Amino acid sequence: MVLCFSCRITFVGLILLLVSSWGLDRCEGLGEFGFEFHHRFSDQVLGVLPGDGLPHRDSSKYYRVMAHRDRLIRGRRLATQDESLVTFADGNETVRVNGLGFLHYANVTVGTPSSWFLVALDTGSDLFWLPCDCTSCVRELKAPGGSSLELNIYSPNASSTSSKVPCNSTSCKRGDRCASPNSNCPYQIRYLSNGTSSTGVLVEDVLHLVSNEKNSKAIPARITLGCGQVQTGVFHDGAAPNGLFGLGLDDISVPSVLAKEGIAANSFSMCFGKDGAGRISFGDKGSVDQRETPLNIRQPHPTYNITVAQISVGGNTDDLEFDAVFDSGTSFTYLTDAAYALISESFNSQAMDKRYQTDSKLPFEYCYALSPSKDSIEYPAVNLTMKGGSSYHVYHPLVVFPMKDTDVYCLAIMKIEDISIIGQNFMTGYRIIFDREKLTLGWKESDCEFLITRYTGETSARTLPSNRSSSLARPPASSFAPEATNIPSQRPSTSSSSYYSFSLSLSFFYFSILAIF
Repeated sequence: MVLCFSCRITFVGLILLLVSSWGLDRCEGLGEFGFEFHHRFSDQVLGVLPGDGLPHRDSSKYYRVMAHRDRLIRGRRLATQDESLVTFADGNETVRVNGLGFLHYANVTVGTPSSWFLVALDTGSDLFWLPCDCTSCVRELKAPGGSSLELNIYSPNASSTSSKVPCNSTSCKRGDRCASPNSNCPYQIRYLSNGTSSTGVLVEDVLHLVSNEKNSKAIPARITLGCGQVQTGVFHDGAAPNGLFGLGLDDISVPSVLAKEGIAANSFSMCFGKDGAGRISFGDKGSVDQRETPLNIRQPHPTYNITVAQISVGGNTDDLEFDAVFDSGTSFTYLTDAAYALISESFNSQAMDKRYQTDSKLPFEYCYALSPSKDSIEYPAVNLTMKGGSSYHVYHPLVVFPMKDTDVYCLAIMKIEDISIIGQNFMTGYRIIFDREKLTLGWKESDCEFLITRYTGETSARTLPSNRSSSLARPPASSFAPEATNIPSQRPSTSSSSYYSFSLSLSFFYFSILAIF
């Protein structure tokens, strides 16, 4: 375990004056390394992955499709009996929901010489695997306009830094399937989505990271990854066509391996910015003034599970203890009966606008019609108190979209039977710290757009490969720059007001980012 004996101010001068409330007291341990990621509906990803007639982000159809996608990717636990998990039909249009895949994608480089891979990020699984030495892998993605992007396929034999993981290695958990102790260690992972799996062998190679510091440095980090020889299910339909980057708690995940190798502390953060861009930082243990709550580690499949102790809606507080999983790969928040009823009914009783007669196709139960005379929405604040007493203000509990006769906003929560899930929408406005050493989940209000600009030097960096690129051997040009850009902080207010209000001219800011694990 790395102990932090001193803290220092992250920025100086004018930059400090602008963002001092964010940057004070960052704890320093080992290095911090990261990369940018993008939401499935961002312009960057839509320019690479097939769109299959995806709806506009700020439409009611968009929210129906994303809720349906949650049910597919997260498996039967979110599925309802009367819905197909294959297609989403809306009038004369059909969207292949299995092609939507995961929520966030990043361009990473692996091996020597380095090759880029467009991987999906997933806090709900552990192994980082790439399509590898396979005959049925997805090798090309076609965009709606007719252009195409050829995908790299990983091969251990083509990388001088690659080595096999033998069956007698401590990293090998399927040694009983081996012919001999020196055989290649096999793996097989089955995902919640029906018929979806990845099978292959484990290898070691270098993942190329960039340090989160003013004079950024490239770091070749030696990691364990899966050479995915056979993929089935939604992986063939574009869900993760070029690999999956697992961020779970198991020892095989990249954060664990980076900590074991002494490269970074066993902790990482995720933050989400405008237009679907976000940033993940390995080794980020947060700040001394962040709020946090302990993780509930339960075997055999530990997750980022926490305990909520109280719920407050519009200032009315009720004691209700329940467990929930923080899952950045789920678009919306799903709550079990008691929590769902408490929040939704209390919200409804205090809502300022008339209840909208919900379209049966909408996934949300509590929706409201905004009066034409209004240019802002005032709604009861939703706040959670976590185990240990730390407060968690929900800054984006609503979705807003136009209907034929009026603008409509909905409380973006849904009911679930087994375990509650805190999804992307409840995480927006925070830098979320997944501290696997302290076994805590931390959070602090953050202008995540500033973080992206700080480390990339651009306000709209594009690190994903272009579908017009003809270069496959080299990764796309890095957008990381050492100089921070002068961007004023626009963090959400931490006011304890019982009601929140926002202007409709800003209301679509969140919906264009809908970007969380």
